[in-house]
This record gives sequence, structure tokens and C-alpha cells, in this order.
Amino acid sequence: MPAISSRGGGRRRTINEINMVPFIDVMLVLLIIFMVSAPLITTGLVDLPSVGKSRQQPEHVIHVVVGADEKLKIKLDKEEAQPISLNRLARQVKQAQGSSTNTPVVISADRNVKYEAVVKVMDILQSNGVTRVGLAVKNSGG
Repeated sequence: MPAISSRGGGRRRTINEINMVPFIDVMLVLLIIFMVSAPLITTGLVDLPSVGKSRQQPEHVIHVVVGADEKLKIKLDKEEAQPISLNRLARQVKQAQGSSTNTPVVISADRNVKYEAVVKVMDILQSNGVTRVGLAVKNSGG
């Protein structure tokens, strides 16, 4: 009889391992690409306004005050605040501005006033051609 050796019935055993070398090569190439391209990416700069750092207040300012009861008052420069209705507000502001449409209008509102009331005042002023409308804020920093 001839000597025949059989290993496991003539089948080869498969190896269930993942070859990690190509995966590591790809990761190293990506790492190098990101390291080279990272300094070239510029971040966008956003210039945000800051509170309490205005240079100089204008000499002629129109203040619109929204009280806690949502009633409006208009105050021209250093004069006493006069009550006014929402219907007459835009006409009175335009009259106070006169020929100088560049005169700023500042809206001051009580802390407890609904946001909607302040937006309504701003909307009426801007829809009637008042371009420089701003909000007064309390400077909380020392």
C-alpha cells in the first residue's frame, strides 16, 4: 500500500483575520492630508456689536419709551416725555426729525413688556421711513 497522508480530509483551513496593513496605510495618508490642509483653512470672522462702548452719543436723539403697561411716550432730547398713541407715533417722529432723516430713534422698554409690543413699534417706525432705529440697553458691566 502506498503511503498517503491526508490532512484534514484534503481541505485547507481558512484564516478569519482582517489584514490591517491597508487600513493603517489609508489612515496615515488621511492624517497627513488633514495636517497639511488644516493651517490653510481660514475661519470666518464675525464683527459683533458690543454694548457700552459707543464713542459719543449724538446731540439730537428721539427716545420712544414703552412703559410696563405698553403705553408709549416720546421724549425729544432732554425734554419731558409726552404720552403718544401708536397711530400718531410715526408722524410725530418724522416731524421731530424734520429735514434730518439721519436723526437716531432709540426705543426704551420696560423689562416686563412683551417682545411683540417693541417689535410693533419698530415695525411702524421702519415702515414709515425712519431708518435709524435702535434699542436702548442697560450697561450691566462695570
